[in-house]
Order: sequence, then C-alpha cells, then structure tokens
Amino acid sequence: MADSREFSVDLPIPASALVIAAHPDDAEFDCGATLAKWAAAGAVVHHFICTDGSKGTWDPDCDQAALVRTRQQEQRAAAAALGATGEVHFGGHVDGELASDGATRAQVARVIRELRPAVVLGHDPWKRYRLHPDHRHGGLLVVEGVVAARDPFFFPEQGLPPHRPDELLLFEADEPDHAENVDGWTATKTAALMCHHSQFVTTHDITDPDDPEQVQRFADWVDAVAVASGEPAGLASAELFKRISDL
Repeated sequence: MADSREFSVDLPIPASALVIAAHPDDAEFDCGATLAKWAAAGAVVHHFICTDGSKGTWDPDCDQAALVRTRQQEQRAAAAALGATGEVHFGGHVDGELASDGATRAQVARVIRELRPAVVLGHDPWKRYRLHPDHRHGGLLVVEGVVAARDPFFFPEQGLPPHRPDELLLFEADEPDHAENVDGWTATKTAALMCHHSQFVTTHDITDPDDPEQVQRFADWVDAVAVASGEPAGLASAELFKRISDL
C-alpha cells in the first residue's frame, strides 16, 4: 500500500468545475462521485463532451443518428442526476475520429474562456497502453486547451478574455497523486451512470435493466472500484487524479 502522504486529499470546494470528456458517460465513470460531492456543496458543474457517441453500440444495424440524440439526452439526464447545475455542451466530433488539432483546441479553449471554471477535469493523455484514440486526444485537448485559454495570444479572434483555472485534475492516470474522498457518493454516481441506458450492454454489463441482480452487481462494482481507489490514499472510498496546480 502506498504511503497516504504521497497524495493530496480533497481540493477546497470550487466555485465552478468543467469536466471535458471524450464520450457521453466518461465523466460519470471517471469522476462522477467527485462532481456530485462538489455540486451538493454549491459548485456549479459543467460538462463538455467532445464526440457524438455514435459508435457506442455493438449493434451493426443501429440508427446512428438516433443514437447520437439518445446519448445527448442521456448525458443531460446524468448531469442532472449528479446534481450538476451548469451547462452541458457537445463538441459534435465523430466518435472514434476525435483529433487534437488546432481547430478543436480552439473549441475547447473557447468553452473554458466562456465558462471560466476554477477546476478543469479531463482524461490523462499520457496513460500507457491506451487503446481508445478519443481518450488520448481528449486528454491532449484538455491540457492544450487550458494552455490556450490562459494565454491572450491564442485565438484572439474569439474576442474573449483569457482564463487560467486554479487546478487541473486528470483522471485515468497511471501515476495519480490526488484523491477526492467520495465516501457516501457512489450511489449518486451509480444513479447517474444508470441514466446512460444505451450503454447498458457495452459498458455496464447489464443485459436486462429490470433484473435487480444485474443492477446490483453494477452498483457493487462501482463501490468496489471506489474502495480500491481509496486504499493507496488511506481513504475508505475515493476517485484518483493526477493533479496539476501550476497552470
């Protein structure tokens, strides 16, 4: 077990937070309990979802346009289940084809400048052996978008004042060094994840949402992940991040 002193624990509740995620449901899986905790304490929580989620199915006959609409509805419902009172934005990039190019970086920088969050959360782009390209590019967009948003000579045509967040928290990190205590918040996280009905088979391992045993198995898994994440930080239940404060 790692020494708990290697971890900072619990940021002060921010006035506002923005989570930038590759797909609908990524935010809930990776930091949903933290967002719920902050929202309940008065933080304004915003979401920016980079892609349209159009490949989030194993059904080759799926109507992808309908799936995009469904996933947006599910994401808004999940944000509400977390208690988030901020805005939910969609980048609209095709699932699986996200690029960390200049135009998309400008889009992310604009959202940061418009919403002016105290804390930004997103994927760690340097996670080793990552398979999904959207998570890698989404992470690059987070860190590069923060740099662009803070400096006035990036994208001056936006006509927006620069904004420098206080903290950047990267989830899915190989070497986390910050823990948020989420004891008591995993049920809210599970409720938000259960709003993503279209993902039951692909990510929740639920083939029958009316089967209480399957639903309970998923809730138990969410709890178990939080417990395991808490152990290296000396907490009963946690979500872990790489913390970057020098922005």
